[in-house]
Amino acid sequence: MRKSKASNTAIISIFIAIMIVINVLTQVIFTIWPFPIRPTLVHVPVIIGSIILGPKIGAFLGFIMGVISTVTATIITTPTSFLFSPLQPVPGTNSGDWRAILIAFVPRILIGIVPYFVFQLLKKNTKIGAGIAGFAGSATNTILVLSAIYLIFGDVLKWSVKTVLASVVGTNSIAEAIISAILTAAIVPALLKIRD
Repeated sequence: MRKSKASNTAIISIFIAIMIVINVLTQVIFTIWPFPIRPTLVHVPVIIGSIILGPKIGAFLGFIMGVISTVTATIITTPTSFLFSPLQPVPGTNSGDWRAILIAFVPRILIGIVPYFVFQLLKKNTKIGAGIAGFAGSATNTILVLSAIYLIFGDVLKWSVKTVLASVVGTNSIAEAIISAILTAAIVPALLKIRD
């Protein structure tokens, strides 16, 4: 039992380290990235962790992703930083909005829960089940983040429902979901074999 807890702690630490490395690398790469599509990959370890380690640990990894998102948005000021950090001023004001925490954390925590249950429904075919779970995890992030942005900051951004829907099916979102599905389908079966 003690060995299993120690093993899980080590695995969780590895997932967190991978998330931090992916976040740092994407920040560097996207400064010189010449293409308009800029897929986020930090959520992929959360999805994989959810499937392999269960929804509780998946939710914890999602929480860590929320922390990474908030810290990054606080340190690196971009036009959208205020959406994920309450310490960044909302355009037209001198202060941030505490509700940015909801956008940064709630969808990310759910990324760590939804893929587990999707995979459990489809696990007869591990590769296909993992791929669909990866797609579902990425879609969870996209739909919930964009919906929360619309509900909380729609007036500031002058977004309409049409804008949200266009963003959900936009190139970044589709690219992220496809990449998540491919990576999850490739990695999860191998990790499940190792854990058995």
